[in-house]
Amino acid sequence: MAFSAKIEDNIRLFNEKLDVETNFDVVCRVLTIGGRESCLYFVDGFTKDDVLLKLLQIWEGINPQDMPEDVHTFSKQHIPFGEIGLLDSEEAVITQLLTGISCIFIDGYDRCLTVDCRTYPARGVSEPEKDKVMRGSRDGFVETLIFNTALVRRRIRDPKLTMEILSVGDSSHTDVAVCYMKGRVDEEMLSLIKERIRGIQVDALTMNQESLAECLYPNKWYNPFPKFKFSERPDTAAASLLEGNVVILVDNSPSAMILPSSVFDIIEEADDYYFPPVTGTYLRLSRMTTSLLALILTPTWLLLMQNSWVLPPWLQFLKLAEEPYVPLIAQLLILEAAIDGLRLAAINTPNMLTTPLSVTAGIVLGEYAVSSGWFSSETMLYMAFVTIATYSQASFELGYALKFMRIIILILTAAFNLWGYIAGIILSACAVVFNRTLAGKSYIYPLIPFRFQELKKRFLRGRLPHRNR
Repeated sequence: MAFSAKIEDNIRLFNEKLDVETNFDVVCRVLTIGGRESCLYFVDGFTKDDVLLKLLQIWEGINPQDMPEDVHTFSKQHIPFGEIGLLDSEEAVITQLLTGISCIFIDGYDRCLTVDCRTYPARGVSEPEKDKVMRGSRDGFVETLIFNTALVRRRIRDPKLTMEILSVGDSSHTDVAVCYMKGRVDEEMLSLIKERIRGIQVDALTMNQESLAECLYPNKWYNPFPKFKFSERPDTAAASLLEGNVVILVDNSPSAMILPSSVFDIIEEADDYYFPPVTGTYLRLSRMTTSLLALILTPTWLLLMQNSWVLPPWLQFLKLAEEPYVPLIAQLLILEAAIDGLRLAAINTPNMLTTPLSVTAGIVLGEYAVSSGWFSSETMLYMAFVTIATYSQASFELGYALKFMRIIILILTAAFNLWGYIAGIILSACAVVFNRTLAGKSYIYPLIPFRFQELKKRFLRGRLPHRNR
């Protein structure tokens, strides 16, 4: 439905809808274009002032006899800018305006002219803190969607790269970009993803990608293993697109959501491909081994301590040097919670105090905790290894999933000894095996269904694909 051709009606309508008198950052500028009264709406702070100034100078020089009767002709002749549009919906105008697009109403025209000269406050595309690499590019995603899509486009200069924009949230109207390569992506999975995004009924994506992820995959929330792979690296996102995956970028979020993702995809890192095949294979196998040890090391040690009489002579060094005052299971569980407490404290501590806090925590939890009899030195040693092993892979979600499974195995081992240990291992394996990707496929593909060649690629980093010329 078109707007009124009378400028007074349009100004009255949008001044009321936008509450211009109260909202100081919503600017309503009444001006004259070609002898006709006009009105320019924009949000202060979202507009490139130099571009807007040039447009105003051009419009000021338009003579009344040069004003065309058709709004399409006006947009072609008198708006020398690349990104312009015409809107005839009240809701569309308000949504576009609040995203930063400037809107112009001209007396005699029954449509709204839009000029996309917006700009957002943004930080530099520096290397992300979490997804660091020893070799490779040092740029990373930021909170501005258009910057993130440009970082991906810079790496894939192929017209088959498609980026569809969708809007989610009744109040937030958050921009969500669905990126994929035509001819490589699974069309059935792509249709499923877009259908689910369009069907999301939510007021706002308050937590950006996490809110979107929970809306896309509401089932099996009790399984801690991640259903998606998150990355703040444009090179990782570009490589995933070329492999046929779908990458979802959410405005205000500095990371990409990659799907479908199996557990092998989540374990992979960029460093695997920035080094020669032998080195990349070593890094990958080391990371897998360390993650597995992070899961089973402390439960296995607890099991051996509960049955220390079966230890052969060459494993006698695993025994406790002194009889503990606090049960081993209590020591391990307390340290699991204490490590998370230290992690939270480090996040919320100002940078200038991080070093003193670390020194204090190391002295108190290390030296004094052992000498006071609260903890055994062996317990501290194994938990220190587990803590370091948790950071050997980049996925926070996978690290916490392994932590939760480790705690379950510890409790079952303490309660039921060997049978509890076996039950905990089986439970952890089932949590991985019976997990599913968004498309409903196996979480441990290519192990199930078994594909030997694909499985070999997951463990051994081969040569990068190339084409003979």
